[in-house]
Amino acid sequence: MAGETEANDNKKLLQDVFTRPGNETCADCGSPEAEWASLPLGVFVCQACSLLHRSIPHITRVKSVRDTWEPDEVELIAVMGNNAAKAKYEQKVPPFYYRPTHFDCKLLREQWIRAKYERNEFEFIEKQEPYSAGYREGFLWKRGRDNGQFLSRKFILSEREGALKYFNKQEVLLRKRSPAREPKAVMKIETLNATFQPAKIGNPCGLQITYLKDNSTRNIFVYHSDAKEMVDWFNAIRAARFHYLQVAYPGASDEELVPKLTRNFMKEGFMEKTGPKHTEGFKKRWFTMDDRRLMYFKDPLDAYARGEVFIGSKENSYTVLPGLPPSTQGYHWNHGITIVTPERKFLFACETEAEQRDWIAAFQRVINRPMRPQEYAGHPDPDLSPGSHRIQITSHSG
Repeated sequence: MAGETEANDNKKLLQDVFTRPGNETCADCGSPEAEWASLPLGVFVCQACSLLHRSIPHITRVKSVRDTWEPDEVELIAVMGNNAAKAKYEQKVPPFYYRPTHFDCKLLREQWIRAKYERNEFEFIEKQEPYSAGYREGFLWKRGRDNGQFLSRKFILSEREGALKYFNKQEVLLRKRSPAREPKAVMKIETLNATFQPAKIGNPCGLQITYLKDNSTRNIFVYHSDAKEMVDWFNAIRAARFHYLQVAYPGASDEELVPKLTRNFMKEGFMEKTGPKHTEGFKKRWFTMDDRRLMYFKDPLDAYARGEVFIGSKENSYTVLPGLPPSTQGYHWNHGITIVTPERKFLFACETEAEQRDWIAAFQRVINRPMRPQEYAGHPDPDLSPGSHRIQITSHSG
């Protein structure tokens, strides 16, 4: 009887601890379903993050809040909790460092967890040198633009030069004899973006880097076999962007700058499209919605888009409608979308109703948002970007 009473007391105390501010959401990704706990660390986490904690058993041991807890276990979690753990393990997180959410890929969430609890990177600033020094070089596997093969290429990120560069193998050898050897590509930090794309690239560490080349968006796809190395590159790019924007906008706060460092695409996937006359046959293309730019590609891993469509706001007579005009022919997928712009109508078709619904929602979010002055000028970064670069808005029938 005494044992049953003690168990009930423990359960009641655990429930009390669980409902304290900060403890009902995951300490690592912010998920609202934090029904697991790390006993040594004293934090509540979601099921997905609990699986990542299991991969570092020398640091953490997880237990469901639905299990039976011992008095010392309840006492440990009561002493710490998510807010206290955050104050300890996240005390020196750089503003540019990407804090993953439950929507992000496994790689980002796992390395965030390891950085906090295993490597203690945010308690000791010297451990942040790999991504905060302003200079980074190393080899990454890069997908060839024409042959699709991944080959080792040397990359150099330099805040002083304001660019990310890469060299092919022959240029690396020549560079040893002649340091002035030209790189294969120079990507200005001003227009640089990076986003993890493990499914698209077919590698858990796959990173898509985009930049402007001759006023067109250029994609490159890279990975590294070491997860930490790849996330360090990602955060080094974010650090370079952060420091660039700090100089460009000395009056802006960190809160204003951080959302502009890198961005995930609003939506991607296959749709069918037709040409400007609406009499051409519909062709299956891969579409990427990057803020107000809808780009389409023949293949998801193409280096350049076949065309770009600018999506303005409803104040500028842009609308999105479900379905296609009655006279439309030549489509194979039955769930149509019509985007009406001041110049013309763009017709698309989705394979499923769910895809149609998701694309319409993405378009509607953009159209409902008023355009900023910079967007009228076609800036590469419509929120924050000095300079006179213009995005080339094109729409081909290919």
